[in-house]
Amino acid sequence: MKLTCYPIHVSIDQTNCSIDSTLSVIGDRWTILILRDLFRGVRRFEQLRKDLGIAKNILSDRLSKLHLAGVVHQEPYQSNPIRHEYYLTEKGLDLSPSLIALMHWGDRWFANGNPPTILTHSHCDTPLQQFTFCPKCDISVSPDRISSRPGDSKPLRNTA
Repeated sequence: MKLTCYPIHVSIDQTNCSIDSTLSVIGDRWTILILRDLFRGVRRFEQLRKDLGIAKNILSDRLSKLHLAGVVHQEPYQSNPIRHEYYLTEKGLDLSPSLIALMHWGDRWFANGNPPTILTHSHCDTPLQQFTFCPKCDISVSPDRISSRPGDSKPLRNTA
């Protein structure tokens, strides 16, 4: 088996690494699985706990961190005792491509002969594709043709 290495050209200041910042919010197994279930429409603590087989204290901790980071919003649905439903915020919804990329990677490398998950457009049931696209060249770009550079001085999103 031949191993192909793709060079990634990185010349960014490592102290301002957005991957590191992102991982500080979502960088553990339980958080990713919680996000997966929230994308699937699971909203309540007890259902998340049952679906994931996660301890209550760990689930509570991860949901609190996601809430404080602005990734999820909680809304009470019961007052005594208080219970919440959890919804992805705009910031949380922006994680969709990352979770889809993880799913595709897992389907390719860890499927153990099982068929891949097919994501479809709910309107027409057409399977969706994942790719990195260059709008100027009007082409999909392979990993060996991607490089990085520092961005413009203003952030993509409001950091407040």
